[in-house]
Amino acid sequence: MMMSLNGVRVLDLSRVLAGPWCGQTLADLGADVVKVERCKTGDDTRGWGPPFLQTPAGEDTREAAYYMGANRNKRSITCDLSRPEGQQLVRELARHAHVLIENYKVGDMARYGLDHESLRQVNPRLVYCSITGYGQTGPYRERAGYDYAVQGLGGLMSVTGERDDLGGGPQKVGVAVADLFTGLYATVGILAALRHAEATGQGQQVDMALLDTQVAMLANLGANYLVEGQFSGKVPGRMGNAHVNIVPYQVFETAPKPSGERDHLIVAVGNDGQFAKLCEIIGHPEWAKDPRFARNPDRVRHRDTLVPLLGKVFMQRNKSQWLAEFERLQVPGAPINQLDEVFKDPQVQARGMVETLSHPVGKDVQLVASPIKLSETPVSTRRHPPMLGEHTDEVLREWLGWPDSRIDALRQQSIID
Repeated sequence: MMMSLNGVRVLDLSRVLAGPWCGQTLADLGADVVKVERCKTGDDTRGWGPPFLQTPAGEDTREAAYYMGANRNKRSITCDLSRPEGQQLVRELARHAHVLIENYKVGDMARYGLDHESLRQVNPRLVYCSITGYGQTGPYRERAGYDYAVQGLGGLMSVTGERDDLGGGPQKVGVAVADLFTGLYATVGILAALRHAEATGQGQQVDMALLDTQVAMLANLGANYLVEGQFSGKVPGRMGNAHVNIVPYQVFETAPKPSGERDHLIVAVGNDGQFAKLCEIIGHPEWAKDPRFARNPDRVRHRDTLVPLLGKVFMQRNKSQWLAEFERLQVPGAPINQLDEVFKDPQVQARGMVETLSHPVGKDVQLVASPIKLSETPVSTRRHPPMLGEHTDEVLREWLGWPDSRIDALRQQSIID
């Protein structure tokens, strides 16, 4: 099958999430991504369970769900980077690669002779992507950077969670968004650098930092502060499920479920026309003409008056009834699904967001699919997330043309498993 990145070779020395997420995206697009892992143990996330993939007999394998979610479509080799022979092996592989991804601490790769400056002497066209917590420059460059810490340091936790006056406090996001966004920005940077290398024959370093990405992700809140807040002293804070710039754009409680449990829905009114339709649905068309509520800036200024009024109305009917009315008049709204409901959702299923893969040591496994939809070079899943060192011999034969005797010699020295 023709794919967008057919023929692109990626040497992936990263582990955990940001780097592997980047590598997986490139692999989904057709690149030959070779994951270089530590002998014996491999990527840290292989042990981040339970849950683990199970055998047909119901026993746990060594393949953690966490690892499997970020490493499909790759091949795995093992290599002991601490030894000169292992470092030389990586140099040989880098000579035949188009891209290298690494997320070691600043300076570690230089000690191994595997930094950008060293490898560009081996392969001037190499696109070398370094992913760290704080980047290759600046006073924090040598610090270890983790998603949780960066969510705090980069401001995200200051704007995530319930309002302080309603009993809220700092709250991290439920998934590692600094890692994931950094992986995606790294992918964009790599693709741009590949285009440059094709045009000029010159590679370059892509310097990606979780903190940089987190600051960029502040988006409209960052702009709010820089445009106005730094002068007025008004610093964006936690708003719970509400939106700082749009009203009504938040969660409302509805009548209880048949079981008596509390239930909720999301109202996401983005303009004045939608607000007028909402007012029609809830039986208060006069609110759309009220000077306190007619325009969005008015609604933002009078949020504390309007939201309680809406809250009382939404308690009068159940979630399904309200959402049916929203659908009828095309007012944006949604339920708040748990994960079991997400994967049963007909739209999620229609878009093919779950795929089933066979695995040599376990049951067939279902994983989340790539969201990228390309009409001419479609994304496909060609390989299960690899077992540790599953493709060492295969890759050394294909990329380097090595005979079995040379591969066996490295194995006898414990440079590879």
